[in-house]
Amino acid sequence: MRVLVTGGAGFIGSHVCAALRAAGHEVVALDCLHPAAHGRDRIPDGSFLLGDVRDADVTASAMRGMDAVVHHAAMVGMGVDLDDAPEYVSCNDLGTAVLLAAMARARVRRLVLASSMVVYGEGAYACDEHGPTRPEPRRTDDLRERMFEPRCPTCEGPLRPGLVDEDDRLDPRSVYAATKLAQEHLSAAWARETGSAAVALRYHNVYGPGMPRDTPYAGVAAIFRSSLERGEPAAVFEDGGQRRDFVHAADVARANVAALGHLASGARTGLRPYNVASGEPRTVGEMATALSAELGGPAPVVTHRFRAGDVRHIVASPRRAADELSFTASVPFAEGMKEFATAPLRS
Repeated sequence: MRVLVTGGAGFIGSHVCAALRAAGHEVVALDCLHPAAHGRDRIPDGSFLLGDVRDADVTASAMRGMDAVVHHAAMVGMGVDLDDAPEYVSCNDLGTAVLLAAMARARVRRLVLASSMVVYGEGAYACDEHGPTRPEPRRTDDLRERMFEPRCPTCEGPLRPGLVDEDDRLDPRSVYAATKLAQEHLSAAWARETGSAAVALRYHNVYGPGMPRDTPYAGVAAIFRSSLERGEPAAVFEDGGQRRDFVHAADVARANVAALGHLASGARTGLRPYNVASGEPRTVGEMATALSAELGGPAPVVTHRFRAGDVRHIVASPRRAADELSFTASVPFAEGMKEFATAPLRS
């Protein structure tokens, strides 16, 4: 197929472009090289269009002759503060709306959307007394007292974290999370109105070669590695016990290839979400310790700092992707951290 990859010069997008080409697809990358994600990066190899998905003329031109779109163009991360909100909404939601309108006009009927675990908010929990529950946002006073675990909203007792699946309640708790959920809703509306098929890949914590370094929009793995390379310890927020699923960019790229194949094989119309996760959850503290060991750096420092909008535990079930896309992550945590410790990062 001829595939347009928006955000194709970015960290994940570049891995996806390479994997799609290796699978035999003709790939065109569209990217505006937004400064939040790109520094002094050179123009990538292969078919590349410099342009912004928010520009209707650019997007309409890029859509000519395409069989499918893989949409990664977005601002990512928690951002610095609410001053970032207009740019997040513009890049992520306006950009998606312009793209979908161009797809409708060009009658391109297949979409793979890069979504995120952040649409869930907190993960799945259960109370011993009240059963499965979803906690309210953690109280600032509790966080200041270093009480980081969510409480049962009924009895305020302790909760046991579990796995989220794709049918769990969606509860975005940051501007970025809200824009990612809006992307899913816009894509679902497009699919219904045009009789098209879309897959939303809800990425968990992606890491790997090519992550941007030294930017507040980077992932935690790159932030920790940059600290270690300066001879400084990784500064771990809260108590380091936050559970996450760290999934390698090579596996994420394979998930995109699998999703595109699923669409090509006659997937049903509408939008279908899938968790893209390793199935091997770790704590943030464990990840920091693993990177420190690989680089021979100082041990992590637990700061007990916290950020509004952060969630405590978010770990997903990868079963649906395995059952329906035949995708299972293949890079083990230890192997991935060993490679990432010395992998090239973006300026």
